[in-house]
Amino acid sequence: MQLLQPPGWARPKGYSNGIAARGTLIFVAGQVGWNAQEQFESDDLVDQIRQALQNVVAVLRAGGAGPEHIVRMTWYLLDKEGYLARQAAIGAVYREVIGKHFPVMSAFQIAGLIENRALVEIECTAVLPDPA
Repeated sequence: MQLLQPPGWARPKGYSNGIAARGTLIFVAGQVGWNAQEQFESDDLVDQIRQALQNVVAVLRAGGAGPEHIVRMTWYLLDKEGYLARQAAIGAVYREVIGKHFPVMSAFQIAGLIENRALVEIECTAVLPDPA
């Protein structure tokens, strides 16, 4: 995996501008903040982000990958202001679950999610490198 940083560009905080990778692609469907039994344990944004990220990691592990293999991540949020107000806590949860790996990311405020109690949905693509 190679990070792509155009010369002269400011280094982004919390994500990468681009990544080049080669290997087996793993596509993780949008994960919301519910547990393995599809039950929400919290209506708090940070708690749901933690659970959604843990769900992403569980799917990656099922494919033989880990958070370090993520190349693209997309977040869908109901409340932009709530997200911005809690960025420090969200960043701490991200580092707790994903580590200090910052793939290409996009985040969107959307009108609604299919699951009524969901506050966030996170999807990603990972690349498991070919064996050397």
